[in-house]
Amino acid sequence: MKHYVAQRSSRTRRADGRAISDSAAGRDFLSSILLAAAAEVGIEDEEIVLTAPVESFEHYEDWLAEVAVHAGLPRFRLIDEPSAAALGHGARVQAHDVYLIFDFGGGTLDVAVVLIEEDVTEKAGRRCRVLGKAGADLGGALIDGLLYQHVLKMNGRQDSDAAVLRVSTGLLIQCEAAKERLSFAERAEIGAMNPETGAVLGCELTRTAFEELLEERDVYAQVVRTLRRAMNAAREAGYGEGDVKAALMVGGGSFIPSVQRLMRREFGDRVLLERPWDAVARGAAAFAAGVDFYDHIQHDYAIRCLSADKCGYEYHPLVRRGTPYPSAGPLATLTVKASYQGQSQLGLAVAEMGEQRGHGSERRLELVFDPSGAARVVTVSPDEEESRSVFWMNEDSPTFLRADPPAQKGGEERFRVDFAVDGNKRLLITVRDVVTGKTTHRDYPVVKLT
Repeated sequence: MKHYVAQRSSRTRRADGRAISDSAAGRDFLSSILLAAAAEVGIEDEEIVLTAPVESFEHYEDWLAEVAVHAGLPRFRLIDEPSAAALGHGARVQAHDVYLIFDFGGGTLDVAVVLIEEDVTEKAGRRCRVLGKAGADLGGALIDGLLYQHVLKMNGRQDSDAAVLRVSTGLLIQCEAAKERLSFAERAEIGAMNPETGAVLGCELTRTAFEELLEERDVYAQVVRTLRRAMNAAREAGYGEGDVKAALMVGGGSFIPSVQRLMRREFGDRVLLERPWDAVARGAAAFAAGVDFYDHIQHDYAIRCLSADKCGYEYHPLVRRGTPYPSAGPLATLTVKASYQGQSQLGLAVAEMGEQRGHGSERRLELVFDPSGAARVVTVSPDEEESRSVFWMNEDSPTFLRADPPAQKGGEERFRVDFAVDGNKRLLITVRDVVTGKTTHRDYPVVKLT
């Protein structure tokens, strides 16, 4: 559900005789957990913290906020998962030291480089400064899908075969179990039996074959690229690999021996696997308790413009990824002109620009489920990849500038717009009507940034 919500999927499936979207199913599931927790420990009047992957978009964070309100818990804060993991290591992290957090979970790989600072003004005495972070749609679920595809290949079957669809869920569970066994054993059996025919679909897999599969499917290369992106951002802030005191591994994927070897090639004996399961939750609790952190904007934000030369859209940058917030002054200035004579309603289309995952000829795979619940591994098309990396953030209210008197078509500049970001990551605009000389908006929040 989390994957489909994050991708803004519009698909539905049948459940209890009714059609339900993944967004609604996810809301019901998460609301039930929040309500159960509130009843168990009496947190109705307390603040809660929700965590999100590094590369999540504003619409996913909005969805989390809606779920919290739906569950009757309107006091909440958001923090990205690797930053929470850093705070969750407690006494392990010391002031003035730099740490790399490697969070390889079920759905995503998140990497962050953080500096722990002293803060005598806070009761907690520390704050976490994010130096660089990066994420990838790479997690345990995708590896399960690669194993699933490997079993089908070894048996000469297709994921669309009726016999395969009948056992797909059970086979996928077996693939996950085999992945976990191979973290501690040299071989594992994968098999699922068709209850109607008694036929078993499966194979034996050695750890060597498993690692060769990960190499062949570019898993290690994606891990290295994500590490590099986070370290490159930290290097721009003045901190390199040699400044990292410890690389803290989090999440089930961190148990894979070959992933641990890859990390040790990068960071040697500084690699630690101490709180793989609960560091994120502990850090979220510490964040709620008052441990502070300085963060920066993760994605580029731009204005979508119509390009006459390219016969399509182009994007004019407003806020670059890595920008700290709140901003000290305007980050960008634009002028707005009328597109037709007598135009009275003008506006701006603000887009959130994520990083496209494809590299060169590489085509990304992902595990999906059809409406019946059967699992399949599909290739993400370039068009779909692009649609997932660019989101129009104010689609519901694109025109918010009122020209009185109406604007004239041509070269006349009608509005001058300055852009800034406040401490809550909201994109602010200050607008001056060039014709009348009046300021129509001052530090007006247009959208909230990620």
